[in-house]
Amino acid sequence: MSANGSISPSTLSLKDLPWQILWDKEKCTLCGRCTSVCPVRTLELGVFRKRVVKPNIHISHASSSSFEVYYGIRQQTAPANACVGCAMCTLVCPNDAILPVRGDEADKLMFHVNQGGTPRQRGGRRNAPGGILDRIKFIRISMLTDPALDAGRHEFELRTLLGRVLPPEENLAHLRENGWIPPVREIYPLIIGGMSFGALSPNMWEGLQMGVAYLNEEINMPVRMCTGEGGCPPRLLRSRFLQYVILQIASGYFGWDEIVHAIPEMKVDPCAIEIKYGQGAKPGDGGLLMWYKVNKLIAAIRGVPEGISLPSPPTHQTKYSIEEAVAKMIQSMYMAWGFRVPVYPKISATSTALAVLNNLSRNPYAAGLAIDGEDGGTGAAYNVSMNSMGHPIASNIRDCYLNLVKLGKQNEIPLLAGGGVGKSGNLAANAAALIMLGASGVQAGKYVMQAAAGCLGSETDRCNICNIGQCPKGITSQDPRLYRRLDPEDVAQRIVDMFLSFDTELKKIVAPLGRSTSLPIGMADALGIDDIAAAERLRIKYVV
Repeated sequence: MSANGSISPSTLSLKDLPWQILWDKEKCTLCGRCTSVCPVRTLELGVFRKRVVKPNIHISHASSSSFEVYYGIRQQTAPANACVGCAMCTLVCPNDAILPVRGDEADKLMFHVNQGGTPRQRGGRRNAPGGILDRIKFIRISMLTDPALDAGRHEFELRTLLGRVLPPEENLAHLRENGWIPPVREIYPLIIGGMSFGALSPNMWEGLQMGVAYLNEEINMPVRMCTGEGGCPPRLLRSRFLQYVILQIASGYFGWDEIVHAIPEMKVDPCAIEIKYGQGAKPGDGGLLMWYKVNKLIAAIRGVPEGISLPSPPTHQTKYSIEEAVAKMIQSMYMAWGFRVPVYPKISATSTALAVLNNLSRNPYAAGLAIDGEDGGTGAAYNVSMNSMGHPIASNIRDCYLNLVKLGKQNEIPLLAGGGVGKSGNLAANAAALIMLGASGVQAGKYVMQAAAGCLGSETDRCNICNIGQCPKGITSQDPRLYRRLDPEDVAQRIVDMFLSFDTELKKIVAPLGRSTSLPIGMADALGIDDIAAAERLRIKYVV
């Protein structure tokens, strides 16, 4: 309702909102914590005037009335300030006086968020609970013959290779003709997917880097983290911790001036270079860092003015085909690091992924292919893109692996799978399923944010405001008022805990297969599903 009391077509009542605030006046002490912590400022202290009727029991039909003024909490109904259900108010309230609850009506807010002619953009997951990966079972269990059955007692080497693994004779020929052999890295099969310095808060990014460094140097677990587009802090580029990082270059080239200028001063090489052509959560769209998050530091690293939105084009401006990409982009990145660093592209899962893979298979420079499925994603994207576009990762990775089998190159080109891995909490099971479908490793981002920093977003559209820099936990915000809530050391500790737990669960799954020295890549005979159509599509066993 407007200031003069008129009602417009976009006027909403509390009943129309997906989240409504329950406030107990008797418990509230008006400390103001809930209003100060609310990321979308849906709560405001209000002054209320209440009429109090006092009946006179001695005189029939007689009564008197008076008015009382008191302070209380008021929930705003404007679409820009609609409650997102994060429940930060509940977490800080000392008296349990406030709680957001999901409305029992259909969400009418979705019809009003497209004000100004701009479709709704959100940072969060698509609304697709469950999925094929969660329904896959591991059905091959060797009860008597395999010594590795007891995962708790057997030594495991759960490692994967990133880089072009050529046959020995081709390596020698390549060395004679070109003077170099394609570089290969031995890494852990779970990679922290690309989340940029800018998309994540400084505290979150620092915590991730600290956790990765500890896993590598203290636990000897070769975990790698991808930077996402946007570069990274100059001190990281010039430190020994760069070897644990996969640098991503995307269509906006943000942050790459800083990276290129730092190459002569780098103490170590990065683990790899990832060239992002697409991402599964918003296929066909470029990345977008909204102006809310482009502060002075982010602007300096990315080489842009402060306070402007930073959209990346849907494709690299100078590369219009994968053939050009292999010939120009991949080879130029190899040259920049003296042919010492693996370089591979990342694409959205799509029906054209096979065409990309076939082109890569003919060129020894390509170090692999990362495929990002339709689920997952935390970047700013249009609702219509997140909910209605994309390709499931399971069938796409399976098609690509079987195509490599036909070419005889299944052990040569690593496939990395991402997009919704662990979105229901089953990270190790989802990862093992993708590996047995043909992936050499998996990339996870959303799960990392939920496990390491307590992300509140959900598939039912709770919170999911990562894109506008108002993350209530400070994970995806550049506002010091918000990201100071996050302790980098706590994030690092949770990252270590997460990877150790994942490692244990993955061993429990692969132990019955008798695979203690290598990952069961492509071992689809160990998989089953209770959906006959899915079983035929993925070429795994149908079980009921």
